[in-house]
Amino acid sequence: MQLDRITLEAALPHADLRVLLMVLFHYTGDEKWLMPPYAPRRNPRLIADEDAGLSPELQDEIRNAALEILSGETAAKLPDPDVATLNRMMTHSLAEEVPPEYAPMMREQMGFKPLGSDIAEPTTKPDRPIVIIGAGVAGLALGKLLNDLELPYVILEKNQNVGGTWWENTYPGAGVDTPNHAYSFSFGKSHRWSRYFSPQNEIQDYLSDKADEFNIRPHIRFSVEVKQVDWQDDEGHWLLQIEGADGIETLAAPILVSAVGQISYAKIPPIDGLAAFQGTLFHSSKWPKDLDLKGKKVAIVGTGASSMQIAPTIADKVAELTIFQRSPQWARPIPRYHEDLSDGAQYLLEHVPFYAAWFRFTMFWRYGDGLLPFLKKDPDWPHPERAMNRINDRHREEMVAHIEAKLEGRPDLIAKSMPNYPPYGKRILLDNGWYDAIRKDNVTLHDEGVARFTENEIIGDKGHSCTPDIVVMATGFEVTKMASRLNISGPAGNLSDVWDGDDPQAYLGISVPDFPNFFMMAGPTTGLGHGGSGMFIAECHAHYIASAIVTMLNKGISQMAAKERAQSAYMEKYNAGHQDMIWMHPGMTTYYRNSKGRVYSVMPWRLVDYWNMTRTPDLADYETGT
Repeated sequence: MQLDRITLEAALPHADLRVLLMVLFHYTGDEKWLMPPYAPRRNPRLIADEDAGLSPELQDEIRNAALEILSGETAAKLPDPDVATLNRMMTHSLAEEVPPEYAPMMREQMGFKPLGSDIAEPTTKPDRPIVIIGAGVAGLALGKLLNDLELPYVILEKNQNVGGTWWENTYPGAGVDTPNHAYSFSFGKSHRWSRYFSPQNEIQDYLSDKADEFNIRPHIRFSVEVKQVDWQDDEGHWLLQIEGADGIETLAAPILVSAVGQISYAKIPPIDGLAAFQGTLFHSSKWPKDLDLKGKKVAIVGTGASSMQIAPTIADKVAELTIFQRSPQWARPIPRYHEDLSDGAQYLLEHVPFYAAWFRFTMFWRYGDGLLPFLKKDPDWPHPERAMNRINDRHREEMVAHIEAKLEGRPDLIAKSMPNYPPYGKRILLDNGWYDAIRKDNVTLHDEGVARFTENEIIGDKGHSCTPDIVVMATGFEVTKMASRLNISGPAGNLSDVWDGDDPQAYLGISVPDFPNFFMMAGPTTGLGHGGSGMFIAECHAHYIASAIVTMLNKGISQMAAKERAQSAYMEKYNAGHQDMIWMHPGMTTYYRNSKGRVYSVMPWRLVDYWNMTRTPDLADYETGT
């Protein structure tokens, strides 16, 4: 390895020194880089300062050492650190104790141990291709592993391209709320993200590139919708009715995987008069191509994540913007949210070995499990109505101060914008200009839901109204449906009936009793409410399901479904884990809870706990047949 000295020297001032120290240790094996004075200062910011709190003299010394080593012909002495060494490196780079159980997980997430490398080689193949429904993040992750294992499969995708929610949600301002160097796969070529938080089109391009890089695209049938799925007991396979350009056809699947996701089905609430409205009306996930907003009166129904991205983006383009808000949301400020990555930073990520892996780690960690302990109820905390504990209350005070500062001089907007439940009780949102937008003269925020529509008017619960040309229904998704919207019936009946409509349950969120050879990705109990990345969960599921498929093939197992007792034990542990978590707080409603008041979507445990749960299937938890 030898890098151009002049280009490297120009790039090094842009280096994250926490990361650069780890690169130096990889190359030299010199313990001094993991000891004072080369000790970064802990920085809890989501995007930390690149100088790592080190003195200018130490900064220069680190950069100069990197310049000499990386522009020379030195080979790395520690290209693949063991878990103990990796743990020391992680702890030193962050200036905080990283529990040792994270090292195996991060070794995989940083690419030192490739995803799926511990899955056995299949000794046989299924007689028909495995069928995966959905070519979004989850479907691509599993497709990559099945290609690695040389197993036959087909992916059925209702859209014209890969990407799932990132293909469908093209509304103005659409983007990721996790830094892309963490919201990306642990495998594959380095991808050039333009900034820390990338917009929708970049994420879609990334997923499309990965479909090509890993030769997944030839396995995908696009513009195909699954209409019905039935288990054929005599044949021991699933029979799918699918509809494409040539009409209805049937397809047999020895193993079926749902990768449809939790936010793939738009939710339009039943509002009186909705069908009578004569203007343009659509769900945010169905944004019309080439929609002209200039000079138009626009209304947005809802103030969740989509609304908070749309409103700041279109406020200056429209004549009037009216927003109907049932309840205010907590939104935290993210300094550097819109900041582009410099050319120097891009060079380091693309050309310096180990740099991208450690940069990914710093982003992954800060957006990972660190928040979870502060979302649990402290029984001795004296103000349970406003916070779960002392730290949660401090977070609340910080967000309150942010709202008051952004809306200074507008007590009316402060009153409308101040939530009365603990922060993080609902999905936490990012302030990417929301509070600036609602201050604008052409923007009106009504703190009320929508009572009814007329042919040309929206009327709120408190009587406020507007006459928009365009209505954007930013009303979320039918999260409870998940795989049940596939109209899938097994020996236990239709999955929607088994789940009682909005009460989805599954062992590990992956397998359901009496639904043999059926696995789910992004199933119930596997959402993330405290942090982390959907890409990470997709990799957990892909690894587990690929392991299960190989286990079936190698052991001659023809049918496999979770035992009822295994699901019951898992759900009991899951439900108990939520009893003292913030999402059960009585002062709010959230889509994380169903009509029974049970949290069904997000997990109560750490990412590392779920990673360990999904390494390999335990056959004792499954009904199997040969």
